[in-house]
Amino acid sequence: MSDSLKQQLSDAMKAAMRSKDKERLGTIRLIQAEIKRIEVDERIDLDDARVTAILDKMRKQRKDSIEQFQAGGRQDLADKEAAEVLVIEEFLPAAISAEEVQAMIADAIQSSGAESMRDMGKVMGVLKPQLQGRADMSAVSQQVKAALAG
Repeated sequence: MSDSLKQQLSDAMKAAMRSKDKERLGTIRLIQAEIKRIEVDERIDLDDARVTAILDKMRKQRKDSIEQFQAGGRQDLADKEAAEVLVIEEFLPAAISAEEVQAMIADAIQSSGAESMRDMGKVMGVLKPQLQGRADMSAVSQQVKAALAG
């Protein structure tokens, strides 16, 4: 079995320290600080699924920041956030294609027996563990709404 995400982050941090890659090291430390904060607050040890959810959230926050900085004419800050996104994405599972997402939505609707918008929660409950970190969940949600509406 492969190393846990937390172990991969720890190894990557050591490698970044050895290579004196300050930007990469800073981003990895941000990730580890967020993981540690949640572990301490909730008094739990996070598994890979939860770490993936944290990474996904951090990526989304950075992408929102990039848009804001570009709108404000601060390309320097947008570039810094973009570099952080690249490091965060290294630890996320590979993205999947739109066709694969559509197929998974169709399977989830069928397996959950969803028939209308009232069943949206059931369908998202099936999809979220499979797609977290691999697809934009807000876009998936829109696709599920469209599939259930029509």
